[in-house]
Amino acid sequence: MATMESLIGLVNRIQRACTVLGDHGGEGMSLWEALPSVAVVGGQSSGKSSVLESVVGRDFLPRGSGIVTRRPLVLQLHKTEGQSEYAEFLHAPKKRFADFVVNLTLIDLPGLTKVAVEGQPESIVEDIEMMVRSYVEKPNCIILAISPANQDIATSDAIKLAREVDPSGERTFGVLTKLDLMDKGTNALDVLEGRAYRLLHPWVGIVNRSQADINKNVNMMHARQKEREYFESSPEYGHLAHKMGAEFLAKLLSQHLEKVIRQRIPSIIALINKTIDELNAELDRIGRPIGVDGGAQLYTILEMCRAFDRVFKEHLDGGRPGGDRIYGVFDHQLPAALKKLPFDRHLSQNNVRKVISEADGYQPHLIAPEQGYRRLIDGSLGYFKGPAEASVDAVHFILKELVRKSIAATEELKRFPTLQSDIAAAANEALERFRDESRKTVLRLVEMESSYLTVEFFRKINAESEKNQNPTGTNASTPNADRYTDNHLRRIGTNVSAYINLVCDTMRNTIPKAVVHCQVREAKRSLLNHFYVQIGRREKEQLGKMLDEDPSLMAKRETLAKRLELYKSARDEIDSVAWK
Repeated sequence: MATMESLIGLVNRIQRACTVLGDHGGEGMSLWEALPSVAVVGGQSSGKSSVLESVVGRDFLPRGSGIVTRRPLVLQLHKTEGQSEYAEFLHAPKKRFADFVVNLTLIDLPGLTKVAVEGQPESIVEDIEMMVRSYVEKPNCIILAISPANQDIATSDAIKLAREVDPSGERTFGVLTKLDLMDKGTNALDVLEGRAYRLLHPWVGIVNRSQADINKNVNMMHARQKEREYFESSPEYGHLAHKMGAEFLAKLLSQHLEKVIRQRIPSIIALINKTIDELNAELDRIGRPIGVDGGAQLYTILEMCRAFDRVFKEHLDGGRPGGDRIYGVFDHQLPAALKKLPFDRHLSQNNVRKVISEADGYQPHLIAPEQGYRRLIDGSLGYFKGPAEASVDAVHFILKELVRKSIAATEELKRFPTLQSDIAAAANEALERFRDESRKTVLRLVEMESSYLTVEFFRKINAESEKNQNPTGTNASTPNADRYTDNHLRRIGTNVSAYINLVCDTMRNTIPKAVVHCQVREAKRSLLNHFYVQIGRREKEQLGKMLDEDPSLMAKRETLAKRLELYKSARDEIDSVAWK
C-alpha cells in the first residue's frame, strides 16, 4: 500500500495546483471540492488558531483580541525531506513563508460570534456564520470543532454548527481546549470520554501555550513537550495521555484523511478523467498551438480555409439558413420586376404610330412595317436589362452576407482575426469577379433576343391575320391607306406584345440559370482559388502575420494546457501511488 504521506502529499499538490490555476469553483464539483481538507471551527477566543499552530508545530499565525482571523486562511502542509521548511497560503500562491510539518490542508476560519460589538456591522454574526458554513457544509471538509473546556459543552458554537452540517458525525472531530484553565476540582472527563456529548470520533484534549509562554517566546516544540508532561502527570487525564495532545490530533487527522482519500479515489479518478475530456474538447474548439515552421503555418491556413468553405457550402446547399434567399430572388423578385416593366406605355397606340412613322421615313411601308416592328421589339427588349442586372446584384449581396455569416460561424477561424479579414477580402473579391461575369452573361441573353427574332412566330401571326381578313380564300389586299388606321396600329402593338411575352417567359427561366451558373456555382467551386495561389507564394513571416491570435485567447489556451497537464499528472500519480 502507498504510504500515508505520499497519498496526502499528492492531494496537497493537486489542491495547490488547482488554486494557482483558479480551478476551485465553477459549475458542478471541481477537483478542489472532491479533495478533502480540514476546517478549524469554533467561537471567538476558543483557541482555534493555537490548535492549528500546535498541529503544525510552528508559530506563524497572528494573535490579538476580538476578531483576529478576518478571512479564511487555507494552509497546505507537506512534509519535506532534507529541505528548508516553509508555509504557503492559498490566498497568496507561490509566496513562501520560511522558518516554519504533517501532511494536511488546514483552513483557519473566523471565530463564530453571538453579538456585534461597537464598530462592527449589525450583520457581522450572520456574515461570519455564512462564511464558515460555506466551507464546512461541503462533503469533502473534515470539521475540527474547537470547544473551550471551561465552558458548557451544550453551548458550544462549533458543535452546534457541526451537528447541523454533519448530522451523521462522520466528518466531525471534537477538540477540547483550555483544560488547564478549568476551575479547581473540575475536569472534562465526561466530555473527553464521550458521556456528555458522544461523537463518532474520539474527543482530543489540547493544552495550548499560555500568554506568558508566548510572551517568553516559548517555541512550539517546547510547548508540545510541556503538553505531554501535563497529560502524563495529570491525575484526571493520565490514563488518556496517549490519546491527548496536538501530536496525537495531527496523527488522528492524517489517518482519517488517508482513509477518506482511499475511499474517494475511484470518484476522484472519474472526475479527473471527465475534466480531461472537457479540457481536450475545449482545446479542440479554440484550436491547438500552431507549429512555427512555414509548412505547418500554410497547412493551418489551408485547414481554416477548408473549414470556412464547408460552412459556406452548407449555407448554399440547405444545411444552414441563407441559400433559400437566392431562390426567393428568382421566384419572387424577378417575376415581380418583369411584371412592372412599362410595356403598356411603350406599346401604346400613339407610341406605335410614332415608331412606325419614324421607321418608314420618307417612303411608307408597302405591306407590313417590318422596320417599325423591329424598333418596337428592340425598345421592349431593352427593358429586360434592368431586372436581369437587379437579379445579379441581389444574388451578389446574398452571397456576400453568407460569406460574413460563414466566417463568423467557423469556430476554427475565431482565434485568427487577421486570417478572418484576409479570407473575407479574398472571398468578396472573387464574388465581384463572379458578378461581373454574371452581368455580362445576362445582358448577352437580352442582346441575343434582339439579334435574332423568332421568325416562325410572326409568320404564324400573319397567316392567322390573312385568314381572318379573307375567310373565303379569295385574293384580298389591304389598301395602302390603311397602314396608319387605329385598327392597324392596334394590331401591330398586339403582335409585338405577344412576342415580348414569349421572350419574357424565356427570360424568367434563363436569367436564373445564368446567375446560378456564373455566381452560385462558381462560388461553390472556386471561391478561394485565387487566395490559395497567393498564400502558396508567401514567405513564413507573411504566413505568421496571418495567424496572429487574440492575446486573451492565447492566454486561455495556455491556462487550459496547464490545467490539462495538471489533471493528467494527477491521474498518473494517483494510479502509481494509490494502489501500491
